[in-house]
Amino acid sequence: MKALIQRVKKASVTIENQLYSEINAGILLFLGIAKGDSEENADKLVDKILKLRIFEDENEKMNLSIKDIQGEILVVSQFTLCGDCQKGTRPSFDNAELPQKANELYEYFVAKLKTAEIPVKTGKFAAMMDIELINDGPVTFMLEK
Repeated sequence: MKALIQRVKKASVTIENQLYSEINAGILLFLGIAKGDSEENADKLVDKILKLRIFEDENEKMNLSIKDIQGEILVVSQFTLCGDCQKGTRPSFDNAELPQKANELYEYFVAKLKTAEIPVKTGKFAAMMDIELINDGPVTFMLEK
């Protein structure tokens, strides 16, 4: 399971020219689910994200978590994170989980995040989405569990 997280000032998802969801300061999280991923992977990743200190304190040091700043999280499913570009010029998505199982784990991941009592918004699984963001920093990390 992979999460590409970006610290944002704001972010939104638009589907078919309609605003679907949006957040203010927090994390835009792109989630890739690979074959073999499990609820255990999701639990570990959620725990890491909630504790990760990527927001600046009063001394401009990355010392605060998403909970510390009372931020929001926008989760967007992105199977392309599981793409393999090692051979040739066309990505292989053989490692990406099948849609039904990936959606189940995506929903589990989102539900687990919501238990932390912070605002969590989502994109729409398997939809074509336009993502807008104002990256804060920029600060971007790739996490894998």
